[in-house]
Amino acid sequence: MRLLGILLSAVAILFPFVWFPEIAANRDSIALFSQYMGIAALIGMAIVQLIATRLAPVEWLFGGLDQSYVVHKWLGILSMLFLLIHDTVDAEMNSLGRQSMLEELAETLGELSLYGLLILVVITVATFIPYHLWRWTHRFMGGFFLAGAFHYLFILKPFKNGDPLGLYASAFCLLGTLAFAWRLLPASMRPSRSYKVQSVAQTGTALEITMQPQSRPMRHRAGQFAFVSFAGAEPHPFTISNAPDDSGSIRMTVARLGDYTHRLHRDLREGTNARLEGPFGHFERQSSKHDEIWVAAGIGITPFLAWANDMADDSRKIHLFYCVKSEADAAHLAEIRALAERYANLTLHLHESTQSGRITPEDMLARAGLAAETTVVSFCGPKQMRLALKEGFERLGITGKRFRYEEFEIRTGVGLRKFAAILFERVTLPRGLADRLPR
Repeated sequence: MRLLGILLSAVAILFPFVWFPEIAANRDSIALFSQYMGIAALIGMAIVQLIATRLAPVEWLFGGLDQSYVVHKWLGILSMLFLLIHDTVDAEMNSLGRQSMLEELAETLGELSLYGLLILVVITVATFIPYHLWRWTHRFMGGFFLAGAFHYLFILKPFKNGDPLGLYASAFCLLGTLAFAWRLLPASMRPSRSYKVQSVAQTGTALEITMQPQSRPMRHRAGQFAFVSFAGAEPHPFTISNAPDDSGSIRMTVARLGDYTHRLHRDLREGTNARLEGPFGHFERQSSKHDEIWVAAGIGITPFLAWANDMADDSRKIHLFYCVKSEADAAHLAEIRALAERYANLTLHLHESTQSGRITPEDMLARAGLAAETTVVSFCGPKQMRLALKEGFERLGITGKRFRYEEFEIRTGVGLRKFAAILFERVTLPRGLADRLPR
């Protein structure tokens, strides 16, 4: 992860403190702290909206779109905590005067924004809620941000919108609004490429989809991914499983991992129109003098397939451990075996867990005949397997940048079931409502 994006986000959230000492004269410090929490939440949510645009500068700032989405998730959760503090701590300033109807509307929209965003955060972190429902509800995030921006602009506060602090916070209102508007544009009006499905074929338990460009092709590097929308449906990210070529052809290999991918397996046909956004990602093979171990678990074979198609013979030894339940499940197995025969430095190890159990770092180094001190490991597969292997390789001395992976999970929980339960309770029964219910 590139620290520049995190540093700039932190500075943006903390910068309002520059103006608060001047505002604090003869005012309630607790109420001012609540005011700051509201502004910090607004700035954080504006940055969240910006990350959601997937624009190239965003990926550059955070060191890859996978890392951008990690920041997106945690910054969204942090902003919700700021909002909860802002709402819980008394922010009223009696000396500011009587509220107008517009200001009362702003207060109402602030409450709507708070509870709406909390519901969406709960749906996001509660990963048992179906993906398609999360995708459908997540599009309301920008609308609730707009309600929060309206709340900020028109409520009574201890400074004017034309003051330096007011202009600073208003700039983030504008940034978040523009980012939300960008995401509302049709895919044809954003940087994207028009493709058509050329072929659909089964490979192992996965679906191989090959697409040809209908205009200027998308140029990618081996190991990158793209968001694809078939027949105007919601875009989903998939790794590009072929190496770049002059034709601009794009191949994606899709496993049955949810409702959407099951429908693709069942319904996708040749000739279907597709629109691609990207490419994204920094999971690329790097120049190094070290020998390499590639660990692919299931559909995690896709970036390594692109790497292998883009490589050449050299002195580095490469051992590809392809981990599947059984050989029948392995996608593109014949192609990988042909590549291993073509390149003397590439060795394929097919690991069938139903026969051999779980594979360990010690097993890999022993089977590859490599020393930990001179080996780089690249992994693509499920998170739990990654964490176990990372810990094992660390014990053997393969640490830091010598264990490479891409942490691309658009939607993940936070490991805090109690946090989700608390938010559900708060959203379901707003303050004071429980006391007014008949018993």
